[in-house]
Amino acid sequence: MSSRILLTGASGFTGQHFMRLAQSRGHQVVSLQSDLGDEQSIQRELANQAITHVVHLAGISSVDHAHESDFYKVNTVGTTILLKALMRGQPGLKSVLVASSANVYGNCEQSPIAETQPPAPVNHYAASKLAMEHMALAYADRLPIFITRPFNYTGPGQSTSFLIPKLVDHFARRAAVIELGNLHVEREFNDVRMVCEAYLRLLEEGAAGQIYNLCTGLTYSLHQVLGMLQSLTGLDMEVRVNPAFVRTNEVHRLCGDPAKLIRTIGPLPDHPLSDCLSAMLQAHASPTPPTSW
Repeated sequence: MSSRILLTGASGFTGQHFMRLAQSRGHQVVSLQSDLGDEQSIQRELANQAITHVVHLAGISSVDHAHESDFYKVNTVGTTILLKALMRGQPGLKSVLVASSANVYGNCEQSPIAETQPPAPVNHYAASKLAMEHMALAYADRLPIFITRPFNYTGPGQSTSFLIPKLVDHFARRAAVIELGNLHVEREFNDVRMVCEAYLRLLEEGAAGQIYNLCTGLTYSLHQVLGMLQSLTGLDMEVRVNPAFVRTNEVHRLCGDPAKLIRTIGPLPDHPLSDCLSAMLQAHASPTPPTSW
């Protein structure tokens, strides 16, 4: 498959990794520059571009974003405006990937979580993503849209406002103390390379109107991650719980069922978390990304 891919959010963490991967595989990538709220600007920018595939990653990704209304303005309404522009100006589209989030499942007792699990968002970020899904799928009769729900993932270049990069930053700087919130959370901490590879395969194999978990089903406790970083750096850091960092509606465990994803795109690439953490530590020490990335 050689494609002309429209990528939104190209300057973001995932977007940068996806662009490098797609270009290395011979695909052309067009980075959307227009504001998601400006349909006419999007249409002008994409005029005569002959886009074949879309990867929509742009949006507010931090649960702790200060202004709650922005989640809906950008994630929900902005996505709808983008889809309207695509519908009116790109007749040759083969697939449109819209990135949602596993946070839509909320505090789910079921584990691992399959796509059939009813969503139950517990914060505005997740609620805006679920609303986005509903709005996007309303266009599925006119555009070849499918939804992805990535579980937690990380890698070099991710902001320290996220948990794993914050931990890496403290260990890399050999800080004496780190303050954290909920210590008993359990998450998949997948590799951004796996996510980008899955996105690229789904552009070819994903079915319109479907929802796909992006996950491995492998989870880690926060204590396990701290232990890996201690082994990699030799630093025994003091961990303190700061009540200000404890979220009221914290999702305690997020573990996905990757069966549908694997049936669709085949086996997932294996990237051990320890390798990812090592690359993040290396990237912290040098502005040049690790060569394997």
